[in-house]
Amino acid sequence: MESPPLEVNLPDIHEEGKLYVVDSLNNLNKLNVCLDESQHSLDEEENTGGTGESTAGRNTRNQRLIFVTFILTLVISLALVSFVIFLIIQTSNKMDQISSRLLSEKKNTEELKKINRIILKHLNQSGIKV
Repeated sequence: MESPPLEVNLPDIHEEGKLYVVDSLNNLNKLNVCLDESQHSLDEEENTGGTGESTAGRNTRNQRLIFVTFILTLVISLALVSFVIFLIIQTSNKMDQISSRLLSEKKNTEELKKINRIILKHLNQSGIKV
């Protein structure tokens, strides 16, 4: 008693996909047509046999999870980008402050050099040697 080798039949997979779509459409139609109370009882009866959880319910839960994850990722990305922009602005302000200080120090140094030259001229003219 030798069992035949398993063969993958691609048209069967396509047929299963069609059945899944039809089943999903039927479930959607039931949700739209049935009243809330009667629908809950029908869902409980259908879900008790087999996997214990409907495929549509898992898909909805997965879609919600993906959506929430996407929203959280967007919020975190927005916060990080805002923080980087804040740091760039702060750095720019600090650089402006430092450059203005350097310019004022350069002016002060030039003035001190001028005063030093004037003092040296005066000392040379008066005949006092340093």
